[in-house]
Amino acid sequence: MAIGPKGEVTTTGLMNSTGKIPDAPDMSNLKAPAQPKEQKAPEAAPVKQTMVQRPEPKNPDVVEKLNALSDEEKTQLDMVISPSLSNILKKIAPEASDIITQFTSAEENVILPVSVVKNFAVKKYPSNTEQESVQGFVTELSESQSDDTNNVPPENMQASNRKGMMAQEPNAMPEDTDAIDQGLV
Repeated sequence: MAIGPKGEVTTTGLMNSTGKIPDAPDMSNLKAPAQPKEQKAPEAAPVKQTMVQRPEPKNPDVVEKLNALSDEEKTQLDMVISPSLSNILKKIAPEASDIITQFTSAEENVILPVSVVKNFAVKKYPSNTEQESVQGFVTELSESQSDDTNNVPPENMQASNRKGMMAQEPNAMPEDTDAIDQGLV
């Protein structure tokens, strides 16, 4: 709302006057756009398949090579081959499926770049060498956390101590408490 020049209340301009409606523009001199000549659309090149079906190679050498691995190499494969990776390897070398299954772990892997692990370990576990920091990180990851760490006393212990947690233990000696309070002990 506004107050007009004569002191009248107005909401959409001056009251007691009609609004001016603009005239439509003269478009009689406009011409239609020229129609383009028909152009032959360029033929699209045939799309090539990125994955070409190839016959599966039957290579018994793969099985022999897997059997010839050292114990250390087999241990490394045991740690690395997750179920999803195992499925991929079986597609690549189906003749080695049985051996690949032997090296497949039960759970998926979390793959982190070594640089990320090193940077985190150096910040979180400061040490003399980068290797010691990483070892501290790995040690903490591999330690099993005990579920027995319960900071809340058991129910029966709370029930037996009705005076509260700050109550004096029945077998505590008052003279020892006084000596501690006085700084003698």
